[in-house]
Amino acid sequence: MRIVRVEEESGEQTLGVQQADGSVTRTTGELFGELRDTGEPVEVARTLAPLVPCDIYCIGLNYAKHAEEGGKPIPENPVVFMKSTAAVQAPGAPIVLPRKLRSDRVDYECELVVIIGKACKNVLRDRALDYVFGYTGGNDVSARDWQRNGGGGQWVRGKTFDTFAPLGPVLVTADEIPNPNSLGIRTKLNGEVMQDWNTDDMIFDVPTLIEFLSGSTTLLPGTTIFTGTPHGVGFARTPPVYLQPGDTVSVEIDSIGTLTNPVVEESV
Repeated sequence: MRIVRVEEESGEQTLGVQQADGSVTRTTGELFGELRDTGEPVEVARTLAPLVPCDIYCIGLNYAKHAEEGGKPIPENPVVFMKSTAAVQAPGAPIVLPRKLRSDRVDYECELVVIIGKACKNVLRDRALDYVFGYTGGNDVSARDWQRNGGGGQWVRGKTFDTFAPLGPVLVTADEIPNPNSLGIRTKLNGEVMQDWNTDDMIFDVPTLIEFLSGSTTLLPGTTIFTGTPHGVGFARTPPVYLQPGDTVSVEIDSIGTLTNPVVEESV
């Protein structure tokens, strides 16, 4: 099932199922409960992020070639940071370049995003995928100057400005993606391919990440996990490439679809 969260012409927000022709039909029930497709058409005014996360965990340096391009050693354990839920942005809505706390080094990062569907703690790796509700696309937008120099050694300041966590375009249920570590993943900036790789290059695969994150820690339904980005990010290019007002950035993941966002400046 391909689940979307949309705003109708009336202003009401609803969950729906995206059909093969792109149309949306209404659902009944809860996202992590009994969700049923009614078949009733929905008039979509705009598409929203497919869920409102309860927590957002993010993994850094989780693709071997990305660690290599950044000159970083392969980590012994997953590198974890978090984003604010206020950073979530909808498909088609703008990524806003910070100007109050100014950054001129805002970067893109295409990522496979895992959505936990039922509470779990101390999950073993071989059972980890049983707790996954589904998958979506994400862009771990990153202000590299704040990430590296403005956060006292922590990444969160540079990673969690408003709009720095676009999600979408749909939430694909886990039954349609039996192996999340065999998906092509790409970023296009103004139509040019910047990242083009496969999730099989993850240092810590999805089951391993869930086992690690759930260790002595409860992951609630709606927990959202950004699983890392492949090589090709802007800061590692010669010369570096950073997002500019007027840009359009798209994240493409096989079996999920394309998440596209324009780029604008913050008004201060």
